Amino acid sequence: MDSRQITTLIVDDEPIARKLLREELELLPEIAIVGEAANGKEAVQKIRQLQPNLVLLDLQMPVMSGFEVVRSLTGPALPVIVVVTAFDQHAIQAFEAGAVDYLLKPVSEARLKKAIERVKGLLHRPLEIANHLSQIASVNTSGAPPKSRRIVGRNGSDYILLDLDEVLAFQAERELVWIITPRQRLLATQSLRGIEERLRDPCFQRVHRNAIVNVNHVRKLTALTSQRWTITLSNSLQVVVSKRQAHKIREILQW
Repeated sequence: MDSRQITTLIVDDEPIARKLLREELELLPEIAIVGEAANGKEAVQKIRQLQPNLVLLDLQMPVMSGFEVVRSLTGPALPVIVVVTAFDQHAIQAFEAGAVDYLLKPVSEARLKKAIERVKGLLHRPLEIANHLSQIASVNTSGAPPKSRRIVGRNGSDYILLDLDEVLAFQAERELVWIITPRQRLLATQSLRGIEERLRDPCFQRVHRNAIVNVNHVRKLTALTSQRWTITLSNSLQVVVSKRQAHKIREILQW
């Protein structure tokens, strides 16, 4: 296999749809098809196993939808996602949420080529890929919040999608912002203010100019002086709380 080719996984629960898409893709010399998946669960397994550059992902699948597949992706080797759907409204939602492109069934040769050109522009740019997946994972198709919300963290040259539920806190150190989880610290890809504006979640509260905490992980609030408080998180990390914010945290912990 030519290392310059785009390794590609086709995901669709309809065998005919997979066959037609494969036939179109095989006409493109830059594409190397490494596998197919017939449902969302199989797709997640093959993405982890094969680590394709590109996944052509059907949205409407039984048991596990395409959106749920995206929400389940973790790790540094994240693929570019191109949404494939028979329903234009879902395609628009995915595209507006950050999908590189979307293809409406039946997929035309011209639209497929255009989508692949957009994919080429995103390859080898892991931060942008991770941000795209994070946005797609946040698409709301049911009127209820998605079960799993994501944020992008950096570990060396790798960009990793994290579930917000596992984040204990965000801490700023000069120009750096750290994402604190029970097992590791990752660099955030946004400023603390940018994170706060994006979260808009009562579970995450600004407790100091340099810290946002997940109140679900707060275990203790302690007054050190009349002006200085600390909270202890579930991993025993202590975070300074301003006097003004301590009152708000106390109210939240009484829920």
